[in-house]
Amino acid sequence: MKFQDEFRDRALVQNMADNIRRMAQRLDAPVNFMEVCGTHTMSIYQYGIRSLLPENVRLVSGPGCPVCVTPTGYVDKALACAADPLNIVATFGDMLRVPGSMSSLMEQRAGGADIRIVYSPLDAVALAKNNPERRVVFLGVGFETTAPTIAVSILEAARLKLKNYCVLASHKTMPVPMDILTGDPELNLKGYLCPAHVSTVIGGAAYRPLVEKYHIPCVVTGFEPADVMQGIEMLLAQTLKKESRVEIQYSRAVTWEGNLKAQTILHQLFEPCDAVWRGLGVLPGSGLAIRADYAEFDAERVMALDVPDAVENPACRCGEVLKGKQTPFQCPLFATICTPESPVGACMVSSEGTCAAAYKYGR
Repeated sequence: MKFQDEFRDRALVQNMADNIRRMAQRLDAPVNFMEVCGTHTMSIYQYGIRSLLPENVRLVSGPGCPVCVTPTGYVDKALACAADPLNIVATFGDMLRVPGSMSSLMEQRAGGADIRIVYSPLDAVALAKNNPERRVVFLGVGFETTAPTIAVSILEAARLKLKNYCVLASHKTMPVPMDILTGDPELNLKGYLCPAHVSTVIGGAAYRPLVEKYHIPCVVTGFEPADVMQGIEMLLAQTLKKESRVEIQYSRAVTWEGNLKAQTILHQLFEPCDAVWRGLGVLPGSGLAIRADYAEFDAERVMALDVPDAVENPACRCGEVLKGKQTPFQCPLFATICTPESPVGACMVSSEGTCAAAYKYGR
């Protein structure tokens, strides 16, 4: 297709692979580059990018899948919402099969709970408008990419004066975990393929503090094979020159300042908060909480969601996979007990999950 096939040209990608090999011969030591975007992870597995790289250039998958980093405790709260017959729970489809401590939304829906898949937060607002006798709870999961659309849904509900719409918020922001992971000596990261979708909102300049603090190269990269390969070339070029700066490879969609209108809406509706990330724990200032001015649309404030402490499957390695410290193939459950049809961990559920990508393309 136009604007797509040109970035999947086999000869172009092979030429880039040859150049990367030549550049890698000049490296003083092996390098670990991390991608922190689920779509990047899927693309890297789908197109066999790792097989095109020399042994001393290693790609590490990080916490780039929003569903995957959503903690079990949040799923338990969503299940508690769904257990109330007064409520309609509206969600994107990839949350349905994420395991909670004892069940999943799909299992609860099979048992009669009113859980509906929507394709936009505004669809959930329409549900509230059309069902005034019920409370609609939208599961607000995602990074800076989807958070503005959820903010708009709250503004629309306020405009319509709906009293039966609320959001169970679990929004997270990407620069904080990148900071934490960069400081981890076990990972020894030497560069980032920065997330493209997130960067369309926050802009390339958002990664400059990371570069200034750790002197680590960052390249905002697109999703097609040629995009990813060029992003790796750009990281290697900085490494060989002993430089560290932010570059935008995905210039056809990402600017330095980002989407200022989306940023304004985010600031109006949300404020930074501490957030729990699966595998990473509580990261200060890495979440987005609904501001007090819009408390009537905050499910945490509207309902008393007192749930027991979450129970994790001790055999699941999803947390280590999200930190880039293990690959899916090192998990004892991978492709045996844990499959896309019967997932144990969130990394196998989402279409952007590292385990799902490895299962589909990496075996």
